[in-house]
Amino acid sequence: MSERVGFIGLGIMGRGMAANLLKAGFDLVVWNRTASRAADLVAAGATLASSPADLAAGCGVIFTCVSDTPDVQAVILGEHGVIKGAQPGALVVDMSTISPQGARELGVALAARGVRFLDAPVSGGSEGAAKGTLSIMVGGDAALVERAMPFFTAMGKTITHVGAIGDGQTVKLVNQILVVGTMLAVSEALVFAQASGVDLAKTLAAVSGGAAGSWMLSNRGPQCVARDWRPGFTIDLQQKDLRLVLQAADQVGAPMLATGQIYQLYRALQQAGLGHEGNHALIKAIERLAGVEVGASGAHNG
Repeated sequence: MSERVGFIGLGIMGRGMAANLLKAGFDLVVWNRTASRAADLVAAGATLASSPADLAAGCGVIFTCVSDTPDVQAVILGEHGVIKGAQPGALVVDMSTISPQGARELGVALAARGVRFLDAPVSGGSEGAAKGTLSIMVGGDAALVERAMPFFTAMGKTITHVGAIGDGQTVKLVNQILVVGTMLAVSEALVFAQASGVDLAKTLAAVSGGAAGSWMLSNRGPQCVARDWRPGFTIDLQQKDLRLVLQAADQVGAPMLATGQIYQLYRALQQAGLGHEGNHALIKAIERLAGVEVGASGAHNG
């Protein structure tokens, strides 16, 4: 527990996760490409590092949570990356969503310097990051998972060691297939309800507790009805994950009928300039096909 911990990447997910490490009493060092994003954490007691290498030099465990595979490679393997400062025996835990192959390559590069690695992507949106209730899927050595566990439990509620390095990322892609497929079903259901003229709040109340219930329905359904497009997770980031899903599915020969279709619907929304909106704005693609807008007749947010 006495290890100094570093956190790199204070975006929509990372800032909540880092704040929970601080709240749990850990000695926290942070770095973010846009330094101003760290101001709140520094005010709360975190130390700001000048580079990922600088951060790694003083920390036994280093977490990264950034947007995409090239960003992870830059902060870990780049010119001023973690690998330039990390001491032998240090543990790097990447909580971004990247390709399983990318995670395995990072593990190999770090191992050559005597630095250990886990891939530990997360699910639960910005809400889960802020509340410390994330699901964390961990790939790597069991002893290292044990070492990281006090930090994981500060950030998440469901921590599952799923296998070797890269397997965490594979399970995260499984998660994303389920998330977007569910959101498509939520979208079609709400558009049908709107077109049929039933009370949307009562409809959600009626179906959320039964076999049709899901996290996406309970958390994103009311947002759709209220036409609140603030992101728990943006369309742009969701698309990045779906690109990884489709590439990985291609490698193993798994058919992606619905997921491939959803990827195209999100692409249409991106072309319409909606990439910054929450992934639940998928419903807008179905609304446009139907000529119906959910919640438009002043239906209240249940």
